[in-house]
Formats: sequence, structure tokens, C-alpha cells
Amino acid sequence: MHQISEPNILYFGTPVVLISTVNEDGSYNLAPISSAFWLGWRCIIGIATTSKTAQNLQRTGQCVLNLPSVNEVQAVNRLALKTGMNPVPQAKQSRGYYYEPDKFGISGFTPVPSQKVNAPRAMECPVQLEAHVAEIHPISQDNELQRGRIITLELKIVQVYLEESIIMNGDPNRVDPDKWRPLIMSFQQFYGLGPQLQNSDLASIPEHHYKSPDMDIARNMRKIVEVVNN
Repeated sequence: MHQISEPNILYFGTPVVLISTVNEDGSYNLAPISSAFWLGWRCIIGIATTSKTAQNLQRTGQCVLNLPSVNEVQAVNRLALKTGMNPVPQAKQSRGYYYEPDKFGISGFTPVPSQKVNAPRAMECPVQLEAHVAEIHPISQDNELQRGRIITLELKIVQVYLEESIIMNGDPNRVDPDKWRPLIMSFQQFYGLGPQLQNSDLASIPEHHYKSPDMDIARNMRKIVEVVNN
């Protein structure tokens, strides 16, 4: 029997993403979010406009999307209730947030250089996606109380790094879902994936059928960088 309900949040379960960006002074910001999904080599994220991450993304147009596994849960949790904004926005103050200028240091994640963006990668995360901002869209424009408070950003992936331990045997361009254990956020709590329940008929479709044109663009960018560096 279903009943009408009014949950205050609808975080039914999505992977945690750590977004690394560059601050105005050249220091780094690292922020966990769970409002994200992927389409081909594009990622759509939702974020408050008052966040340091949103401001950095709009200013620089670059970031790295770092995906932690269940093994990094404690480090991710050390980023909770911390913001790179100073002063702390009122909405975050009321929720117990405080200013922290060194997100990498306090969490224990290690910043390492990227190739196609200025933002660093988080070394410990098994998946690291360098990305450029493609589009920015406002959310809740129809509601005067929320107008201007939330945006979605369309991010174009330009470089992918995968930890060897999660790559499928014999195919360096595929993630083995039996090896990859992403950290999941569900209603403000951390979870991990359980074992596979059964085979999916969708798995009969070879992954190359989903190839995005963005992959060729990213590959050409890589060649240009290599030529310039040589």
C-alpha cells in the first residue's frame, strides 16, 4: 500500500563526486556532491550558486570530477560541513557549516596535476575525470523564493583516468562493475554497492555502441597537448 508523503529531500541514492577546482588565489577547493549523472562523456551536476565550487566553475570553466570508492569513505566524511566560502553563506551557517581553506589537507586526499585542466586530481580516487564547463542553466526560475539559488552545469569530459584495479581484464577501456565499488549517498548516509543481483539484458549491447563524439574531440586535444609539450 502506497501513501502520499512529503520528504524534505529526495536523495534516493547517487554516487558521491568530489569536485576539485581552483580558487582565485591559486589554491585548491575540493567539494563533495551527490547531484550528478552522466550521458556519454557529459556530466550534469546540480549545485547551489553560493558555493565556492559553483563560483570557481563559472570563473575558470574547469574542474576534475573525482569518484571515490567505499574505501575512501572516511576521507570524504572529513569534508562534511565544510565550505570554501568566507564568510560562510547564511544557509550553510544554519546547517552547521564552517569555513575551511584547505580541503585537500583536512580530508587527506592528495592533489596531483591534471593534463587538460588547471584543477588537480585527487590521487586516492579510483576514477578521475577532467572536465570543461559546456553550459550553465538556472534551476527553479518559476519559483521566486528559489530563483537564482541553484544551477545545473553541463560538464564535458576531456580526459579519463582509471585505477588499474577496476579495469576489466583484457580491455583497458572498460570498467569492471564487479571490481568498481563506488561510494553512494542515500538520504545523507553513506552506502556501497552490493553484489550483482542478476544479468541485465542491456548488457548484451556492446559498449562501443554508446561511444560519444566527445571522445574523439578529447583524443585530438590530447594529441595537440603532446605536440606542444614536445
